[in-house]
Amino acid sequence: MKQENIKIQKFSTLIQLLLQSKEQLIGFMKKVKIKKPDINLFIGGDIMQKKALVIIDIQNDITKNYKGIIDNINKSIDWAVENNIHVVYIRHENLSPGTRTFKTDTKGAELAPDLKKVSENVFTKYKGNALTSEEFTDFISINEIDDFYITGADAVACVKSTCYNLRKSNYGVRVLSDCITSYDKKKIDGMIDYYDSKGCEIICLDDLVS
Repeated sequence: MKQENIKIQKFSTLIQLLLQSKEQLIGFMKKVKIKKPDINLFIGGDIMQKKALVIIDIQNDITKNYKGIIDNINKSIDWAVENNIHVVYIRHENLSPGTRTFKTDTKGAELAPDLKKVSENVFTKYKGNALTSEEFTDFISINEIDDFYITGADAVACVKSTCYNLRKSNYGVRVLSDCITSYDKKKIDGMIDYYDSKGCEIICLDDLVS
């Protein structure tokens, strides 16, 4: 009975934190070691797969070539929602002096308006590699995610660095080849070969939705 009371107290605190900040919730979950399936059963939600669709740097300041892939990215988001796969948005902010793009608290750093937004899983990074975001790595740990579907930009920079570091950490990585772009689209084929050489699986949107 005592253990049950403790469990009820933990979940009561959890619900209170759900109404507060994401950082407090993450800290509490780590402290009492509550796993994601326990939370979903408690609040009546669907059990999410241990997978995530990651949309990298589709922001106002990104290359306008993103317009050519935005429909595919939005379709991949629909697919993820339908299949109980986490949808994660990675934002870049540039703290380097003398730079003009992706600056904190500017419109350029905001997610692009034509990007479909279906979750509050928005994490900010200040370097190319998305794993340098502590909030993102906490999210991965809490939700026990081990497989990633990668979309976004820039294929030769932040997408490249994130894929490399995910594979280095032995995560499963699938790159959606028709959901990535670059300021120089002629370099994308070379990047596809690079991802493949690092152990990423190269797929396209049709492989998901067919």
